[in-house]
Amino acid sequence: MYTVVLAVCVFSITAERCSSKLMEDSSMSFMERMESGKTFFVYFGNHVNPTIQQFLEQLEVSAEALVDYGISVVKVNCSKDLIMLYCTGEKLQTKAYLFRGSEVLRIFDIDTVFDVNAIVSHILFSVLFNEVQHVQTPAELQRVEAAAKRKHDIVVGHIPVMGLPEHRALMETAFVYGAKYQAVDSSPSQARLWVLQCKGISKLSDSCPCTAMRRPLNTINIHTFLQLMDAPLVTEAVADPAEVDVIHIHLGVPVLYLFSQAQTQSLDRVSAHTLALQLRGEVGVVLIHRDNAGGKAPLKFNAAYKLPQEEVKYLTLSSTEEVVKLFREELLEEHQMADEEEVEGHLSDLDDEVSESVYRDRDLLLDLEPITELTSDTFQTTVLQNEVTVVLFYFKWDAVCKAFIQSYSEVAEGLDEVSGVELAAVDCGEWTDMCTRQNVTSFPSVLIYRPMSAVQSYKGMLGSKSLHRFILMSLVSSPLHLFSSAEVLSFLEGDLYTKYVNLTPVRVLGLFSSTQDSGIPLFEEAARFLTGETILGLFAHEEAVQWVKGTSVSLPALLVSRGPGIHYDFYSLPSSSAADHVSLIQRAQLDPFPELTVENLPWYLELGKPLLLLFIGKEDATESLSSLAEMKVLMGSAELKSFLPCWIHLGRTPVGRSVLERNLGFVPPLPALVTLHLRTGGEVFLFPADHPLIATNILQWIHDVENRHQHPAGSIPDVKWGPPVPFFDFLAIMDQEAPNYAAQRVPKIKTGGSADHKEQGHVISDPYPSPSPQAHQQHTEL
Repeated sequence: MYTVVLAVCVFSITAERCSSKLMEDSSMSFMERMESGKTFFVYFGNHVNPTIQQFLEQLEVSAEALVDYGISVVKVNCSKDLIMLYCTGEKLQTKAYLFRGSEVLRIFDIDTVFDVNAIVSHILFSVLFNEVQHVQTPAELQRVEAAAKRKHDIVVGHIPVMGLPEHRALMETAFVYGAKYQAVDSSPSQARLWVLQCKGISKLSDSCPCTAMRRPLNTINIHTFLQLMDAPLVTEAVADPAEVDVIHIHLGVPVLYLFSQAQTQSLDRVSAHTLALQLRGEVGVVLIHRDNAGGKAPLKFNAAYKLPQEEVKYLTLSSTEEVVKLFREELLEEHQMADEEEVEGHLSDLDDEVSESVYRDRDLLLDLEPITELTSDTFQTTVLQNEVTVVLFYFKWDAVCKAFIQSYSEVAEGLDEVSGVELAAVDCGEWTDMCTRQNVTSFPSVLIYRPMSAVQSYKGMLGSKSLHRFILMSLVSSPLHLFSSAEVLSFLEGDLYTKYVNLTPVRVLGLFSSTQDSGIPLFEEAARFLTGETILGLFAHEEAVQWVKGTSVSLPALLVSRGPGIHYDFYSLPSSSAADHVSLIQRAQLDPFPELTVENLPWYLELGKPLLLLFIGKEDATESLSSLAEMKVLMGSAELKSFLPCWIHLGRTPVGRSVLERNLGFVPPLPALVTLHLRTGGEVFLFPADHPLIATNILQWIHDVENRHQHPAGSIPDVKWGPPVPFFDFLAIMDQEAPNYAAQRVPKIKTGGSADHKEQGHVISDPYPSPSPQAHQQHTEL
């Protein structure tokens, strides 16, 4: 056992005097702690903002939890006691230090220890660092198992993210049971725990028997599970079942009673032992010798069971499989509500929607009923007989694949009546050769196949809405060739492709003076690349000049329509490369007053402008409608040219609430208007709540902010918002693609040659096409 004193020294000016559990140190008492050689954790600072206040509140709660482990929690105010080396520097507000005596063992960001679970789990993990082995591969776990044989048992915990309640539960268990079990920490996609019984194996060549804990990973369940692992595998008794006292009853665990006859006693013991091994940690097994049971057990039954807080129930069982099935179903029904509550409690702690989906769907079976499963024999026929074949490449055991395939099935059902489109899937665990021939190395991956066309990689978000929209828009010819001004008008107003109006109101049109214009091949190449993302038209005609008449641009040009009744935007088309066309088209589609979402935020951040951001709660509420209207009045104002006016609907984009809390320390009444610059960090200004949100007041407020007449309401933390684990770092993947993403993905066109000599990626004349090296490199990053 460990004797550890852990002191967390935190400043406080406005906070009330803390309870006795959260002590405050002076510079002298701090030096005494360093000289004592004990372990303590120190946070230094000199004032309290809303974020620090929340941290202090969680710290006080953690002081109550840590006192049971002999760990004290302390705070120090650097405004009162200036401790050299630690009360100075830019990171004063954000860093905390773990000491053993005068030696710094570890430095924390306070965002890492954000609540009581994170504080306790990280502290215990650091204290037990040499006792709890951390493994990341099966080979590492095998080495730990080999070293433990005939010495001790191993408790293996799989923790997806450090700092969550499951991590705290495992660390508390390791602290209490460290002398009895060797604790091992692993990092998969979901929280699990099991015990390897290595101590009692007879041969070193044997594998350690393994028992998994099936209940939610919390301290009480782990404690109960480990007590059950110490309980006798089978208890034998000569009493009536209701009179048998076993530890399982006191722990609230079901008990199975098997009745034995004298003539079958040996076989009955074997059956009881077999069942006990299968149900270990879940059900207690008692073998009742009927000849000495006093005759109370009905002779027509051969078994009985008792659930917690219930009476003994008798039944007849014919096989061990029937017994296991019975108890697993009973246990599932009993604990279903508890499991759902446990999951819902954890979802709010996960970093992003992908993490949330993976956690929620971790136990779901893959439903492939509406999806065509392809094999080596059916792949070629399928991709050649359909206008569009969408193929998902996946591993059935991969957590992200399991989460995404639920959305993929929904898309397949939604497109069931759309002719010419088929959604298929390839299990790369079973058909590895097919996935190799398609150069698919990241999972899940979605590729779109069209006969005699380049294979297209789906680059959007892993959700049903985004993929459904992409597939439907892929059915539109890109670009659509128009032959008169009347057709152009019909295209721009949405009369053509009326069934796709709800997908996007934006229409993009390339205008050229004739079909001989040398820029047309570049535009067509860009249009093919943007298939599924943008609806594009091409008008190469002498009448095209009439469409740019009165504007500041000349042919060739790009015309963007944002819907009926909205003025057109015009841009000059570059003649350098198809990649430049792609970049221009993508920028031209951006809304001048956008609703920010998780999906479109990176595009608007690329503009590099500070945000004038309006947060609303209900779009149909009077206040929200009024504030949106006032913002639209300001569009085009000279005062707003240096800003990007935008808005977030917290109902549709809940992460907006986290943005407010992180930057301001609280959520103000809605609607709320702020200005901030996400790229460079800095101060955040909040429009005064006591001023009406009208155009004139907004302009005056912006003027006051720029002239430093307003005080900031918060600041953007100068820290990196990292992913929970490296393979969830989707923002890093997006950064790798920008700003040269389009240039790398769009095939270049050779000059001085015919259209047949384009450097395409690949064409579906070969039933097993292989993407070009460039396309493959980008695809694997997704």
